[in-house]
Amino acid sequence: MATNLNPAHTEGPVAKAIEEQTAKLPSDTFLWLALGSMGVSLTLQLLKQKNKSLFVGQWAAPFLLLGLYNKLVKLEGHD
Repeated sequence: MATNLNPAHTEGPVAKAIEEQTAKLPSDTFLWLALGSMGVSLTLQLLKQKNKSLFVGQWAAPFLLLGLYNKLVKLEGHD
């Protein structure tokens, strides 16, 4: 595990609590959420609901970023 070389930069209690809870989720959860949002977006496009489709389609990137964050927390841990 990585050690914190600068004790002035530590995680707060809220960040630690969130990391402990999200680390319990399987990493592929976020991948499936991203793929699901793309599927819903495609469905909305086919139903001619363009604005809703664009809104839902933009969820994919944040889900993938959350998955990456989740993976880093699992590998490196927190403070």
